[in-house]
Amino acid sequence: MAIERLRAIFDEDADLYARARPGYPEELIRDLSATASLGPGSRVLELGPGTGQATAALLDLGVHVTAIELGANLARVLERDLGSERLDVAVSSFEDWTLPREPFDGVVAFTSWHWIDPAIRTLKAAASLSHGGALATVTTTHVRGGTAEFFDAVQGCYERWDPATPPGLRTVPADEIPADRDEVDDSALFSPAIRRRYERDVRYTTAEYVALLSTYSGHRALPTESRNGLLACIANLIDSDHQGSITKRYLYELRVAHRTSEPVDAPGGEARRRLSD
Repeated sequence: MAIERLRAIFDEDADLYARARPGYPEELIRDLSATASLGPGSRVLELGPGTGQATAALLDLGVHVTAIELGANLARVLERDLGSERLDVAVSSFEDWTLPREPFDGVVAFTSWHWIDPAIRTLKAAASLSHGGALATVTTTHVRGGTAEFFDAVQGCYERWDPATPPGLRTVPADEIPADRDEVDDSALFSPAIRRRYERDVRYTTAEYVALLSTYSGHRALPTESRNGLLACIANLIDSDHQGSITKRYLYELRVAHRTSEPVDAPGGEARRRLSD
């Protein structure tokens, strides 16, 4: 399925997304504030905020957030739940959004950077920032831990109901997950990145875990019969073998790279003006 369809599918049930999706570790937010020098009065551009899983914590830092959200329903819930004079929400893709003339102190993307076109995102993020401003991205990975035996056994449900599932798939420990690298790490527009990692266990009841899975793009994209069969299989496994609850371990990686003084349109010459128009 095309990435354009998958990245838009989250908008189908914004209220469920708001209820089911977890936030981010407090330590991560503190480190983001310190390493990116973001605090009261800072101007932050947030890419793909969803319904505000990180936005609320950013607002608590005292920053002004401009949130660019592709989904109109997600944006509506974000404004409804977190409406503030320090929050501006625009319904758009980052690729199509027109940059304001005043640069931002920080650009942040929580579990959303991978949805943005790599041919555009780094150059446009740099064009969004003042010199010395920070680009902060956060990736989220399911790693070995928590109720590991459940996550081993549940692969049987996936192999039955989703034919694209690789056979014998297993989670791996956090220390076996390589750093998440992309074109930002090789760009002259940004200084070498600072990275921090965090692990966190989140406990889910059967209903909570099924609700969470129902917000994932790959699950929502399955044919209705396959999706319903998969979720019923998973719910039955939690209820029958794990007394109605399981624990999932997450690995979060924070990457903060600061904007250099390199001209943002070098070597293309027209990039900054083109992106701002």
